[in-house]
Amino acid sequence: MSVSNYKKTARRLLGAALLLGSGQALAERFNFQPPVTPVAHDIYGLHMMTFWICVAIAIVVFGAMFYSIFKHRKSQGAVAANFHENTKLEVLWTIVPFVILVVVAIPATKTLLYLENTSDAALTVKVTGIQWKWKYEYVDHDNNDANNVSFISTILPDQIAASSSGNSARIDKLNTPEHPYLLTVDHDLVLPINERIRFLVTGNDVIHSFFIPQFGIKKDAIPGYVNETWAEIQKPGVYYGQCAELCGKDHAFMPIVVRAVSKADFAAWMTKKKAEAVKAAEEASSNKVWKLADLIKKGNEIYHGKGGCFGCHGANGLGGGPFPALKGSKVATGPVAKHLHTVIFGVAGTPMQAFGKQLNNLELAAVITYERNAWGNNTGDAVQPKDVAAARKAP
Repeated sequence: MSVSNYKKTARRLLGAALLLGSGQALAERFNFQPPVTPVAHDIYGLHMMTFWICVAIAIVVFGAMFYSIFKHRKSQGAVAANFHENTKLEVLWTIVPFVILVVVAIPATKTLLYLENTSDAALTVKVTGIQWKWKYEYVDHDNNDANNVSFISTILPDQIAASSSGNSARIDKLNTPEHPYLLTVDHDLVLPINERIRFLVTGNDVIHSFFIPQFGIKKDAIPGYVNETWAEIQKPGVYYGQCAELCGKDHAFMPIVVRAVSKADFAAWMTKKKAEAVKAAEEASSNKVWKLADLIKKGNEIYHGKGGCFGCHGANGLGGGPFPALKGSKVATGPVAKHLHTVIFGVAGTPMQAFGKQLNNLELAAVITYERNAWGNNTGDAVQPKDVAAARKAP
């Protein structure tokens, strides 16, 4: 082979490689996200099979149509045939679609049955949708020894602030590969790889939807009802999802972040979370008297983070729309008992939800103390965990 032929062959191979590479990039951009669970692989395979069947049908139908238009046009002297019935053709166009539907229905049914089989799970995670955050509870890991491990996952406040500002430079600064814009939370859902994980999905207030594309999971989180689904993550990594139901004002700010790790790393993380849960429970249940400055500091973190209070009442406490201001409000500067009751039990018929089941006594004491002393309220009140405990029992 001559040098020129070698060059031509090399150029052809390079062109084919570039074409394949661009085709893969386009597929990842416009097709489903790469699946990482058995169910997601089945869904992707079913999708691609149906897609190519549709492509084949389109080629046959449009091919026949364009051929007829070209070969039997009037300028060629074609004369339209005059016929009313063709039994063979009618039987054919009835049987062919039926066969196609059967070909699609069989694997689709298998995938649906596979998706609904949540048995033999090594780990169960209860997922609760809350306006506008997610609560995760590890129900029965390690022989029910970790049912006290739970936490709330909330989008970082600076991401919402950047979105509200509309400042593109500020948004670009926040959008990094490690922390994607509007997809970064304070606490990731940590799960082990190569383990069958069952999810119990429910809602606390309105209907949400737990959606992780790469897992093949999308389940509605309905108050008073529990949906089940499962996943077995096949490789470590960080995977993203979102609430896929229009659930209210901050629907766009309910990301799901899953960090899949090895079994050993998950066990170490679980041990750490257990220790944190024990410490938090001891602090919340103790009769320790907290200093005002410490309560305000902790309350500030909860207000702008785990509690998510800033989402309705604003970072500056001025509220907006149907959400009342806390700055100078009768609740935040009035009797402590009323403030406690409002935060713990919520207000029926309003967007104000009950935080009694979301935050422990110390966290509630801290955030209420913060609200009573921020933005110039300056009541000087230092609400203690024991005050919250007593208010929980009040009628």
